[in-house]
Order: sequence, then structure tokens, then C-alpha cells
Amino acid sequence: MNTQTNLGSAPSTRRYDIDWLRVLATLLLFYFHSAKIFYQWSPFYILNDPTSRPLSYISLFIEHWHMPLFFLLAGAASWFALRRRSAGQYLLERVKRLLVPYLFGLLVIVPPQLYFALRHHRPDYAESYWQFYPRFFDPDYTGGKFDMGHLWFILFLFLFSALALPLFLALKRDRGQRLVGRLAGFFSKPGMILLLALPIMLLNAVPLGYPNPVYFLIYFVYGYILIADERFGQAIDRHKLVALSLGVVIYAVWIGLVTGGFLDPDLLKPVRESLIAWLCLIAVLGYGRRLLNFTNGFLRYFGEASYPLYILHQTVIVVLGFYVVQWNTGVLPKLFVILVASFGITLVLYDLLVRRTNVTRFLFGMRPLRKTTPEVSEARQEKAAG
Repeated sequence: MNTQTNLGSAPSTRRYDIDWLRVLATLLLFYFHSAKIFYQWSPFYILNDPTSRPLSYISLFIEHWHMPLFFLLAGAASWFALRRRSAGQYLLERVKRLLVPYLFGLLVIVPPQLYFALRHHRPDYAESYWQFYPRFFDPDYTGGKFDMGHLWFILFLFLFSALALPLFLALKRDRGQRLVGRLAGFFSKPGMILLLALPIMLLNAVPLGYPNPVYFLIYFVYGYILIADERFGQAIDRHKLVALSLGVVIYAVWIGLVTGGFLDPDLLKPVRESLIAWLCLIAVLGYGRRLLNFTNGFLRYFGEASYPLYILHQTVIVVLGFYVVQWNTGVLPKLFVILVASFGITLVLYDLLVRRTNVTRFLFGMRPLRKTTPEVSEARQEKAAG
């Protein structure tokens, strides 16, 4: 008996809410990394003086669940991919979609971030970009460790795809589907879906620094499993409001206690981070299922654009930020300029330089342009005219 099919059928059609969440998470990056320039607690490539406590509070809240959401959605995408592909086809696609853009981005996209960071933090730094470029690969010169920029996510995702593939293939078999079915039956009971925060807490406590690979790996695996049985989605639907309320309240209380000097900010950090992250993810997934299960032209365009926008956005923000922080104006006008201009410039770069040729599409992990024969083109024209 196929437990998964009979007890909790997995989705057989495209999940537009997953596409929407991926797009919205990518667009949120423009705010998140623009606001990082005004962040109080951890250094960014460019840092404004003064920083902003309100922006820092908002950014820290987003930081709890934003990257976990990306990995969870990627795990869900792997479930859909393996429905139509063999293991070999899946790995080959991962090489094209992840490894190639990572290597290209490491050579072309990330180095300007380090160059402008050096110019920002060392006012006497006088090297040209081309003098700096060979030094990008020298960690001692650029800050003590090799910096992948924001592309660490792509490398992790490639490695996770390969490491988790045997597990994913096992879960596709009858025995694996029965296991998923039993898990779905248990976690669909009232309150049980919240307990999935416990493994996240344990792995987040493993002292591997940031980004912690085992911490993000579990979100990737969760994404695959949660999409495999509809009962997980139904449980998320029932708990989305309570999860959102708890996540916001716990974060607000923690911030209040830390700001008031009543609590060490590092006390039980893995527990706090993991609990808030999981609660917020339940809310995001639940409200996404409820509100975003549709498609339109915006989703079709940005669904394809979101990955190249991810690759490009941070470099544009850093370069813009380098110049804007030098202005004699307030925090909010600077944030507005960096946010709006970085989005516009990144979108133009994508539209004009990335999406229009198969070479650039390949370097950015996109599928090739569809070949249009005269017959297909004529049929499309007739359909449009009709």
C-alpha cells in the first residue's frame, strides 16, 4: 500500500505559493542587505555612521527566518525535481544550476564587494580594482578568511543536494513513503508541528560558526519532507496564526529584555534563534498557502528572474552603499536611495545583460531560451490575435 498516496496525497500540480515565496524572499533581500549598512551588531561590507537601532531590530527579526526559508523552499523544489528526473539527471541539473553560477559569481560578482569594503574601511587604500583582483584570493589580505560573499548559500545548496540525495531517493520508495506517512500522521495532531523546532535547536547548538551547515541542512531536508504529504501542509495551515503570534511575541520580549539589560543576548542563543525561525516559517508557509496559490505576469517574470537577482543584488548594494554613506543626510533617505536604486539597477542588469543570451543564462543558472520555429511563432501570433 502506498501510504503517502492514500493517506495524504502530495501535490500533483504546481505550487504557486512556493514560487511566490521564493520571489518575495528574494525581493526582501534588497531591503535586508540595504538595511545591513545601518546594522548595529555585526559588520557589513559598508557601514554607515551612525547606525540605526530600529532598522537593526527589524533586520535581526528577518535574519532569524529568511535564509532558513530559502533552504526550506529549495528542499521542496528538490521533491518536485525528483518526481520527473533520475538521480543522475538531478545531479547534472544541480551542477548547471548551482555549481556553474557559484564559480562564475566567485570570479566576477563577489570581488567588487571586497574591493569596495577595503576602500571603505581603509581610507588610505589606493589600489585600483585590477591591482586588487589577484589579492581577492588571498584571505590574509582581505580579512583573515576567504569570503564567498552571499554565494555561500549557492555552494551549501549544491553540497546539500548531493549529500541528501540518497535520503531523498530512499523516501521515494514504498518504505520511505510509509515513513513519511507515519510522520505526517503524528505531526498533524494539534500542536505537534511546533515540535519540529527541537531538532533545529540541537543542530544549531553544534559549534560550527556561521553559516552553520548542519543547521541549514535540516531546513533543506524539512522542505523535502513537508511537501511530500499534504497533511503537513494542513497542520501548518491550522497553526499559522498561533505560530506567527508566538514568534513575534518571543522576539519582542527578548529584544526588550536585552535592551533593558536584563538578559545576556547570547544566553540560549541556539534555542531562541531556532524557535523564532521555526515559528515564523510555519506562519510564512501557512499564509503563503492561503494567499498565494495563483499566478500572473509578475510571478512569471520574477519567478525566472529571482535567481539571477539573488546573484547580482548584493554587489550592487555594496557599490551603491559605498558612495551613499558619504552623503551628509539622514539614515532613512540613504536607505531609500540604496534600496530603490539597487533594485532598479539590478533589474536592468538582469534584463539587458543576463536573460537575453544563452551564454549569460547558463552562467547564471537559467534554462536556455526556447527555440521558436516559424510555425510555433505563427501559432502564437494567431492565438494572441484571437
